[in-house]
Amino acid sequence: MSVEVEDVDAVYHDMVTAGADIVYALRDEPWGVRRFFVRDPSGTIVNVVDHS
Repeated sequence: MSVEVEDVDAVYHDMVTAGADIVYALRDEPWGVRRFFVRDPSGTIVNVVDHS
């Protein structure tokens, strides 16, 4: 599952502060997106991404 957000840095900070299970750290990908992956409470991996 992917969720596009306006400010991925702020969402990442909020997730880390809340103790979320970050499974792929925030980074810029070579194809022009900034993203991270987090595991939700049910175990689903969520791709949180900013395409700007």
